[in-house]
Amino acid sequence: MNGQKISVNRLASKILERLMKTPEIYGVQIEKTPYGATFVDCGVKAQGGFEAGRIVTEICLGGCGKAEITAKTYGDLTLPTVFVYTDHPTIATLGSQFAGWQIKTPEYFAIGSGPARALALKPKEVYQQIGYEEHWREKAIVVLETSSYPPEHVLQKIADDCWISSRNLFVVIVPTESLAGSVQVSGRIVETGIHKLLKLGLDPNTVKYAWGYAPIMPTHPKFVKAMGRTNDAILYGGTAHYIVEYHDEKALEQIVAKAVSEASESYGKPFIEIFKEASYDFYKIDPNLFAPASITVSNVKTGKTFHAGKINPEVLKKSLELTLKGGS
Repeated sequence: MNGQKISVNRLASKILERLMKTPEIYGVQIEKTPYGATFVDCGVKAQGGFEAGRIVTEICLGGCGKAEITAKTYGDLTLPTVFVYTDHPTIATLGSQFAGWQIKTPEYFAIGSGPARALALKPKEVYQQIGYEEHWREKAIVVLETSSYPPEHVLQKIADDCWISSRNLFVVIVPTESLAGSVQVSGRIVETGIHKLLKLGLDPNTVKYAWGYAPIMPTHPKFVKAMGRTNDAILYGGTAHYIVEYHDEKALEQIVAKAVSEASESYGKPFIEIFKEASYDFYKIDPNLFAPASITVSNVKTGKTFHAGKINPEVLKKSLELTLKGGS
């Protein structure tokens, strides 16, 4: 496939150089570990910000997509918004951005995403399905959504899984509670939709182009509330568009109808409430919930477009615990 000429780690390394060359401009901190790996801190000790989050989003996309920050109105609520687009949606999202790597030891846990996943094949079945292989090993870049630095033995495990020396490992750390973290989670809007389409039976290699946007939610100092808001950004404020080349239009229409968050029985409440009802156990939450609020799919074979879902500004307001003048 055409994607075989693409190296997500090589492309992302060029983007990472921007953060590392002038870290003070982006509010990030660079730290070399005694073991040789490099931390790129975007919100633990460092301040981070909009631009750091935007660049991390492009790193997560393996250099195969672009992110821009703008503002959009959701009902009568105006929020900063991240807009992403890609001409290589399957590689950019499932091959790189998808948070599919559980990095777990008795002392440490984080979810890994980004181009290093393609070297470690995490999870292997995804790479088999999309038919993508990564061979460039001069730098392996993993993005961890966490508020703590991983210990040395975890770094070594990541390096071993990628079949690289630890000195070639670059770990981008972005806490959910940080502004950069809020940006990069909302920047997963296209990935969230394509992953849902995959689960519903759509061959991801039929997706030729994609774009989407989601609001950047104000941060919260408590992790659980911050996590709830970033989920709500996609579930109730996220819009994803895909251009596909699909042979079975009737099946495509049925898939699109189920590919939005409102297809879930849990839909309609802020994620923090749903999480609480599930006893703070992700595995007890209806998996159909994890989808964009709105999705549009155009089929280039026929020129027909299918749409499902809608933005829900009222739940976004509840998620923000918004108080309006006049008691609204």
